[in-house]
Amino acid sequence: MKTESSAPANTAGPLRGIRVIELGQLLAGPFTGCMLGYFGAEVIKIEPPGSGDPIRGWREVQDGTSLWWHSLARNKKSVTIDLKSARGVELVRQLIDSADVVIENFRPGTVEKWGLGPEQFRQSNPGLVYARISGYGQTGPYASKAGFASVCEGISGFRYVNGMPGEAPVRPNLSIGDTIAGIHTALGIALALLERERGGTGQVVDVALYEAMFNLMEAVVPEYSGAGVIRQPSGSTVTGIVPTNTYRCGDGKFVVIGGNGDSIFQRLMRAAGHPEMATDERMANNAGRVEHEAEIDAAIAAWCAGRDSAAVLATLDAERVPAGPIYNVEDMFNDPHFQARGLFEEVEINGKPLHIPALVPKLDKTPGATRWSGPELGSHTDEVLQGVLHLSAQEIENLKSTGVV
Repeated sequence: MKTESSAPANTAGPLRGIRVIELGQLLAGPFTGCMLGYFGAEVIKIEPPGSGDPIRGWREVQDGTSLWWHSLARNKKSVTIDLKSARGVELVRQLIDSADVVIENFRPGTVEKWGLGPEQFRQSNPGLVYARISGYGQTGPYASKAGFASVCEGISGFRYVNGMPGEAPVRPNLSIGDTIAGIHTALGIALALLERERGGTGQVVDVALYEAMFNLMEAVVPEYSGAGVIRQPSGSTVTGIVPTNTYRCGDGKFVVIGGNGDSIFQRLMRAAGHPEMATDERMANNAGRVEHEAEIDAAIAAWCAGRDSAAVLATLDAERVPAGPIYNVEDMFNDPHFQARGLFEEVEINGKPLHIPALVPKLDKTPGATRWSGPELGSHTDEVLQGVLHLSAQEIENLKSTGVV
């Protein structure tokens, strides 16, 4: 499988010179590695020989490889090592001793059983930043529990506030808990590297999936502590902020309208043909609008239902009212703003183009980039074992013959 990228050659990234050993599988750990590699880190991904990361075979597969893989494993070096063998563990130990960062997302205690936990490197590699991702964190009564993203989204409180009142909570059709945890881990690693740069030592970054989602809960905790309020699901609205909702237009398409600023509300209601509501003292501020939410939403919904979505959005755009469509991925591809912002990067897979998403944030001096897409299993094993561990070609052949790599 030949993979190439159209990335410019000068995108070394701010993490250039940082070596990362990625031990995780599936999503949270690998997404962390994807973020770091995008911004220039050398990411060496350790995979089991023969099978590799299970995501290689998940969802839409073409030519034997998941399309997702080409995005998630971009810029990484794939090295196959059997961690069930003593020699394999020793090879990984040596790689970690050469590294700046380790990422692992196994159940707590797993890497310790292999002799690869952070304590093993305090003396040999004191500057090591050791990032650990798990469902519930490395400590506490739930630490040993299995914690997939779906379960952790539930216990975090995130799922509770999603969906329609009185119905089963809903989830987005994404593993959002894994991705959010990966972003938090990348942030934690960057903070730990900054501390090391200032004269500190390495440290452990402990990220729990449920805590990463808990970080998104805004005012839920102080509202409960201070007022005894348990925020409930509210469909397509946000409790206590009016109007902000999703409305169906005459062409069957949905639009999102956020008219909850006082002056914005006035412009919105005038545009919607209700100037009397724009000047109604009962609705002059958010507290009053919350009391009259049903009346306001009914007026906006009726206005939207009477015209197609393009007309609704054009009118609101002219009145400087925040509003937008509900996009699917085809809509994104066809939108000139997405294209102008460079949100789609092209790689070549076996002579065919494939678009994968760009990653943010955007840096103007040291931007991130896709330098190559997800590699074939073990395609960098020889390069890494020779270049990093200085093994000879014969030693590597011996390791291959015994199934260690």
